Amino acid sequence: MSPVKETKTRAPRSVILAVAGIVIGIGLVLLLFVVAIPSLTESGTVEVKLGSETYDAGRAASRASNIASGGPLLFSDVSGGRRDIYLQHIGDDPGTGWFAFDARRPGQSRSCTLQWQAESRDFRDPCDGSIVAADGAGLTDYPVTITDDGNVIVDLRGDAVETTTSTSDK
Repeated sequence: MSPVKETKTRAPRSVILAVAGIVIGIGLVLLLFVVAIPSLTESGTVEVKLGSETYDAGRAASRASNIASGGPLLFSDVSGGRRDIYLQHIGDDPGTGWFAFDARRPGQSRSCTLQWQAESRDFRDPCDGSIVAADGAGLTDYPVTITDDGNVIVDLRGDAVETTTSTSDK
């Protein structure tokens, strides 16, 4: 038995402190979501970026050799399939002649991914039989750069008007 008698009622002061703490906590959470988070971004909305805007396809010499023996490399878009691309190399110099472009003609479904025709050295659309040149002329293309280290970098940030091949001067 305890020498101090327990009281079953709460002191009004402790109830007021508890309620005040809850009100202040809710106010701070509202302030965070209404004022603080939107002011941290320029547009007032949160932008989520997954992945990189460029793709390092590997060593130019190795990739050029692979393409010469087996045809252009198809890189599938695992995030929804809207941007499957071909990486193509034309010529003997691994430092030049690079092209990256959509693997389908505009408006075609994923089942119409272009197929490389080794004999004629061009692509064929399996859905309607259309022919596309080896460099992907007429398709959405992406700039390709060869770094000083000899890696092939494909810039996926937007629809390029023309494909570029260059060497960095760093």
